Amino acid sequence: MSRSQPYQPLLLRILHNVNGLLALGAIVTGFLVYNTYDGRFGKLPISPIEGIIDVHGTIAVTFFFFIPLFILYSFHAGKNRLIQPDSFANLSHLTEFIGQYSFHRIVNTFMLLAAILSIISGRMMKEEWLPQGDLNQTWYSLHLLAWAVLIGGLAIHLLSVARVGGAPLFQAMLSVRFRPEDSPALWGQRLNHWWQNLRSKS
Repeated sequence: MSRSQPYQPLLLRILHNVNGLLALGAIVTGFLVYNTYDGRFGKLPISPIEGIIDVHGTIAVTFFFFIPLFILYSFHAGKNRLIQPDSFANLSHLTEFIGQYSFHRIVNTFMLLAAILSIISGRMMKEEWLPQGDLNQTWYSLHLLAWAVLIGGLAIHLLSVARVGGAPLFQAMLSVRFRPEDSPALWGQRLNHWWQNLRSKS
């Protein structure tokens, strides 16, 4: 693999892409649930889908088990891709790469926080609320908010990736190739090293 091409760590690609697909599935099925049982803010003229709550719930539970791994990675090995102390100050330079990448970091962070809010609020909801027309529950309102932020965040995230890396960065995130030093055979050793460092600091 050419060193001149953008490269993303293999573990980041796996966690990012798996959680991205699950989040996309949750967004789509979440809209279908909203369209079937709510629709207060507008809806599409499509027939209700029987059992869509169960489909959405299955995807959400799977997301619930995978997202902690991505969060752990993001706040440790991937922390440079999240908000930095100078990120907001750099927004005054949006015509330059540093400003664009700082904005990208902010979007990444807010998407991660929205995903966390969606998981927590979804877990706190009761399945019978929507079929019974109980649409004013606080946790449901928070879940709708998180869903809306995820949709907006996803759109901005894709535009931001296109701005800072273009097609090569999209290709790097979808590539299945990896460098020898990024081999899965080394992950156990690196995890142990990270854990030992964490214990020594605490």
